[in-house]
Amino acid sequence: MDKMIAHTRMPFGLFNRFMLLALCALIIWMPIPLGSNRIWALAILEFCIVLLGVMHIGYCIKHNALLLRYRWQKYALIPIGLMLVYLCLQLLNWIPAIGTVDSYQTAQQLLKTFCYCVFILLLSQYCQNSQAMRWLLVAIIVSGCLQAFYGTLLNLLQLDISPIFGYHDGDRARGSFVYQNHFANYLALCLCIAFGWLLSELKTSKKEFDLRTMLIDLLSTLFSRKLILRLAIVIMVIGLILSRSRMGNAGFFTALGVVSLLSMFIYRRPPTLFKPLVVSIFILDLLIVGSIFGVDKLKQRLDDTSFASETRDEVVIDSIPIIQDHLFTGTGGGSFYTVFPQYQPQFYSGFYDHAHNDYIQFAVEYGLVVTGLLGLWVLYCLWLACRTMFLRNNKLYKGVAFGCAMAIVHMLIHCTVDFNLQSPANTLLFLTILTLCWLVRYLPADTHKIAR
Repeated sequence: MDKMIAHTRMPFGLFNRFMLLALCALIIWMPIPLGSNRIWALAILEFCIVLLGVMHIGYCIKHNALLLRYRWQKYALIPIGLMLVYLCLQLLNWIPAIGTVDSYQTAQQLLKTFCYCVFILLLSQYCQNSQAMRWLLVAIIVSGCLQAFYGTLLNLLQLDISPIFGYHDGDRARGSFVYQNHFANYLALCLCIAFGWLLSELKTSKKEFDLRTMLIDLLSTLFSRKLILRLAIVIMVIGLILSRSRMGNAGFFTALGVVSLLSMFIYRRPPTLFKPLVVSIFILDLLIVGSIFGVDKLKQRLDDTSFASETRDEVVIDSIPIIQDHLFTGTGGGSFYTVFPQYQPQFYSGFYDHAHNDYIQFAVEYGLVVTGLLGLWVLYCLWLACRTMFLRNNKLYKGVAFGCAMAIVHMLIHCTVDFNLQSPANTLLFLTILTLCWLVRYLPADTHKIAR
C-alpha cells in the first residue's frame, strides 16, 4: 500500500516549483508576440511546451512516478485526446469519408492540438494545491494587466505605429495582438478570473443588517489588501472598453450578470458583499471609468451596427453549404481558408481567412459530430464549476469556479461573432480555464505547503 501511495504522489520539490513557474511564465508570454498567432511565435510556444513535456516524462522515469496522479486528469484529457485521434485520421486519410483538403494546415493543427494537450496535462499535474493555484491566478491576472496597460498606453499616445511590432492600432486598443477582438476576448477571460478571485476574498458570515457596518465592509473590500485585485479589474476594464469590441464588452458584462444571477440559486452561503461588488463593476467600472475612457464611442459602434454594413454574417451564410456537403466528417482541421473560396459566391469588402464564428468554422473543419462532442465537453466544465460553487466549502475554489463559469459563458457568447479559438494565446488561456474547472472540483481542500 505504501508503495502504491509513493507511485501516485510525487513530492513537491524544486523540480515541481520550476515546472509550475515555467507554466506561469508561458501564460504571461503567450500573448506578447502577436498573440502567438504567427508561425515564428507559435513555434516558440510549441517548443517550450514540448520541452516541458519531455522534462516531465524524464522526471517521471527517473523517480518511477506516474505521468498522471489522479483518475480525473485522464477524464479531463479524453476530449482533446479524441481530437488528436480525429486529426490523425483526417491527415492519414485511411477512412474514405474522413480526410482533409489541406494536409499542411491539418498537420499544423495536429501539432497545435498536441501541444495544447501536453499543456493541460502539465497544468493538471503541477497545480495540485491552493498555493500553486494562486500562482497560476497571479500569472493570468498579470498577463491581462500587462496587455491592458500596453494597449491603453498606445491608444492614449495615438502613435502611428506600435513601438515593438510596428502595427497600426488606429483608434482601437489592441495590446500586443494583431486583432482587437482577440485582445478584448483575452482581457475578458482574465477579468473573469480576477473577479472570481476577488469574490473568494469576501466574507461569508451572515450579520444583522447594519448600514454603517455594511459601508465599512464595502470600503475595506475596495481599499484594503484586496485593492490590488480591484485595481487590476479596473485596468483591464479600461483596456476592454478601449478595444471598442462590441461583443467583447457585451459578452463580458452579460456573463457577469448571468452568472451572478445564477449563483444566487447555487451558493448556499453567498458572500455578504457579493451584490454590492457586482453593482460596483457596472457603476464604477462601466459608467464612471468607462465615461472617462470613451465608453460613448463603444456605444456609438453598437448603435451603428447593422447587418447591411456587416459582411461577417454573409461569411456564415455562405459557409453553410460546406457544412451540408461535409456534414459529419468536415473538410479537415485548419482547412477553412482553403475550401471557403470554392463556395464563396462573391468577393466581400474584407479578407476572410476565418469564419468569424467558431461554431461554424469547427463544423466546417471537423463536422457536426466532433464539434458537438467538444461543445458537450465545454458545457460539462461549466457544470463542474457550478457544482463546485454548490458543494465545496473552500472559498478560493468556489470563487475561482465562479470566474471559470463567467469565462465559459463569455466565450460561448463571443464565439458567435469571432474566431477567438483560432488564436493560440486565447485558446490556451481558455483551455487553462477549463482545466481550472476540474482542479477546483477535485483538488483536496487542505492547503499543502510545498516542501523545500
